[in-house]
Amino acid sequence: MLNNKFGKMVAGITLSFMILASGSLVIPSKAVHAASVSAASATSNNIIDTGKQYLGVPYKFGSSSNQTKTFDCSSFTQRLYKLNGVQLPRTAKSQSNVGRYISRSQLQPGDLVFFYSPIHHVAIYIGNGQILHTYGAPGVTISSLNSGWWSDHYTTARRVL
Repeated sequence: MLNNKFGKMVAGITLSFMILASGSLVIPSKAVHAASVSAASATSNNIIDTGKQYLGVPYKFGSSSNQTKTFDCSSFTQRLYKLNGVQLPRTAKSQSNVGRYISRSQLQPGDLVFFYSPIHHVAIYIGNGQILHTYGAPGVTISSLNSGWWSDHYTTARRVL
């Protein structure tokens, strides 16, 4: 009888320590998650702030991401993300296959937004229903995603941060 009570007590103490230990392991993971979320937010802010410095730079199809005199849509995104440690493929179509799918309702600043079918345009979601991108006559510009042409031709989005 004594051995049975002692065994139950040891088992109870062991179980209590296991619960305490597992609870303490959860706290750092939440802190790590919060840190990674804020790091992604800081990176997206850097990408957007840097991209806005190029407002008005002319569009030229086939532009290299190794220079800043002209951009096409995917050289623009490739350059901005590379400056922030994120490697993207060269074309909009290829960029649409990296990261993870994000629904339109879940867009966050820094997400890549794609247009047409088949995909051949990419932009950066900057928040408040706006995108930063380059095309045609305006060159690097900010457009509304929630109305007009860009809203009508939206295809998908990817989160790479």
